[in-house]
Amino acid sequence: MAERVNEIYSLLIPLAEGRLILPRACIAEVVSYQVPSEMAGAPPWYLGTISWNGRLVPLVSFEGACGQNIPQAVGRTRVVIVHCIGERVEGGVFGLVSQGFPQLVRVSSDVVRPDNSRVFADRAPVICQVRMVNEVPLVPDIERLEEMIAEETRAA
Repeated sequence: MAERVNEIYSLLIPLAEGRLILPRACIAEVVSYQVPSEMAGAPPWYLGTISWNGRLVPLVSFEGACGQNIPQAVGRTRVVIVHCIGERVEGGVFGLVSQGFPQLVRVSSDVVRPDNSRVFADRAPVICQVRMVNEVPLVPDIERLEEMIAEETRAA
């Protein structure tokens, strides 16, 4: 019988206001920010493409995808390369702008609770918000982000 996993290593990814939380297994790498090559006709949240491991990877602003202002890149800005869940995005990865260095945390049912204090738009790339100790990170909807990226890539 398989042993039950009690903890999941995850990354808290800083945003302009708040944080995202993603399992470490979803992250390919965290790299320095690089100015993306713009994509004509793309919405503001789709920042363009960057080079990663010899290929072009879509770069998105989570804040922008949620309809918020897109923060300016600063010295601490990083890019989190996220593994795709589906096959909609060519190359199987995309970049997510982080407003600082992601923090590795161990997550278990002892420290995480649902937090229903916020309501998110139906098409927003957010599954929910959770409460863990002193944090209230968002759980991003990776499949929704992939769908948004794929739609814009086809349109361009």
